[in-house]
Amino acid sequence: MKFLRLFFAVSALLAMANAHAEKIIIAAASDLKFAMDEIVTTFKVDHPTDEVEVIYGSSGKFYAQIRQGAPYDLFFSADIGYPRELAAAGLAASEVRPYAVGRIVLWSASLDASTMTLASLADPTITCIAIANPKHAPYGQRAEQALRAAGLWEKLKPKLVYGENIAHTAHFVQTGNAQVGIIALSLALSPELASKGRYRLIPDNLHEPLVQGYIITRRAAGNALARRFADYMASAPARAVMIRYGFVLPDEATGQ
Repeated sequence: MKFLRLFFAVSALLAMANAHAEKIIIAAASDLKFAMDEIVTTFKVDHPTDEVEVIYGSSGKFYAQIRQGAPYDLFFSADIGYPRELAAAGLAASEVRPYAVGRIVLWSASLDASTMTLASLADPTITCIAIANPKHAPYGQRAEQALRAAGLWEKLKPKLVYGENIAHTAHFVQTGNAQVGIIALSLALSPELASKGRYRLIPDNLHEPLVQGYIITRRAAGNALARRFADYMASAPARAVMIRYGFVLPDEATGQ
């Protein structure tokens, strides 16, 4: 009888926990892969029953998917312009909040990118350069802007290969399918890449600021977990993770 009472008591507690468990699906730009994974882990320490699923990809493609009704509860974009457009279209359940300013870098697993500049990419021994697709990836758009500002875009176009997103771009370089790439600083600092190559920051006066922002989508208007997670992004633990991955936080950026 004692065993049965204990069994039913534990079952009741589990049922109560499951009743309070919630789930959200986050669409996040690929530059957030390592930082967001850590933030979700620290968030779940205090919210162990809540389920947070993160899907990483191109901000432009997520924008198009959300307009078409994709079931995302939060959208973290590498370009704040995308969530602003969704908010203007009535597809947001929150204000648009900036969460970081990103940086682009030259990175290579086979060359010493720390000694390179954009002009180095014109070297004839460099035949393949990876950037994210400027048609839908904010990091690719900033890479194009920097190359145009340096007067190199037309000269280098025959050497370029395009990743679907910035993580795909980094993978090209990591695997040797490109000799060098223009990728996110956050990825160059990640555990996966930091020990496999070197990087050099690209001057940020060569491109528009990569101000990044997020929204709670209209789908999640009544989702308390979505709001808790959104608020958590301003917490000290989340901010510490973002700083460690090279992001400039909104209140530390000038002129944004």
